[in-house]
Amino acid sequence: MSKRRIQKLQTLKTIAETLNEANDLEEMLHAVLKQLIHVTELECGWIFLIDEKGGYSLVADYELPPALTWGNKQPMCEGDCWCLDRYNDGRLQRAANIIECKRLEEAIEEKWGDTKGITHHATVPLRAGDEKFGLLNVASPNKTHFTNEELALLEAVAFQIGTAIKRIKLVENEQKHALLAERNRLARDLHDSVNQLLFSLMLTARGAKEMTTDERMGETLDYIQQLAQEALQEMRSLIWQLRPQGLENGVASALMNYGKMLGLHVEMDIQGVIDLPNDIEECLWRVGQEALNNCKKHAGVATVSILIIVKSKQVQMEIIDKGCGFNYSGEEMPSLGLKSMKERVEAMNGTFHIKSAIGKGTTVQTIIPLKGARAK
Repeated sequence: MSKRRIQKLQTLKTIAETLNEANDLEEMLHAVLKQLIHVTELECGWIFLIDEKGGYSLVADYELPPALTWGNKQPMCEGDCWCLDRYNDGRLQRAANIIECKRLEEAIEEKWGDTKGITHHATVPLRAGDEKFGLLNVASPNKTHFTNEELALLEAVAFQIGTAIKRIKLVENEQKHALLAERNRLARDLHDSVNQLLFSLMLTARGAKEMTTDERMGETLDYIQQLAQEALQEMRSLIWQLRPQGLENGVASALMNYGKMLGLHVEMDIQGVIDLPNDIEECLWRVGQEALNNCKKHAGVATVSILIIVKSKQVQMEIIDKGCGFNYSGEEMPSLGLKSMKERVEAMNGTFHIKSAIGKGTTVQTIIPLKGARAK
């Protein structure tokens, strides 16, 4: 067996071990890219993940030249290029030499910095069967051509990476389904046990109040009945949070129904077509729940306006009430609930803003980039 073939097998073995042990997608891609560059004695590499609509994000890179890293790697996160165009239109099916790289050409032309002598790169699709996930790119200074053997090795590695991506995505989906099933189980248990007990307590207090002639006892029973009714409403709200009935019909429908359950009239305005990824939709749903709860408890109004604007790169949601408002300086979040909302949105690479003043109502604004634009 030739020395080159032995080296290829060792490369595949090393990378396979890393892929088999990985559970986190981005960590796995960073680790395997670093290993690939080292064992092939190349200089740098990067990986794009590409969604069904052609939107891409830079999820891993190693030793990029300075010309491609300025502005938080802006040259790698904006615009199109040869490999992306041909990947999206189906022409890029195998590993290929990129004779002209638009990003590198622009870096040289615009004098963005040192390219370390890198002018060309190889690119190969990441796939598992008929399913495509993105692109693997590698390069080295003054290397203008990759041999057929080098391209074959890159294809073998790319197939391994694609298979690992599919495995991790399947595991993530299973975990989400398991979490949803557990939420539904807990919601059913709360509805069948605690919810029914609170309802019984409220009816018992009402019945006992009608049977007594003692004024102080009547006041006490009336207070118990009121507390039971408030607890029942809180429990129903909690059940909604665990199992959002109607979310399958979209976040707008779910928020309107949730507002109705709270006794609020929700005026909904939707601009653009709502076809959002599940994680973004759930984030908007959780933020909307907390905002509507705050309106119910603190705003002192029965009408709330919700504006949802969907654009090509982002979705924006504003929840507006014309209630009593509160003093907010724009610095520290004034409550744990608002802080939780902000953290949830920022975890999606989004932005969260509150505008409020005494007597002037409150506006809660959430902006979340869509997946293909998150790295931009």
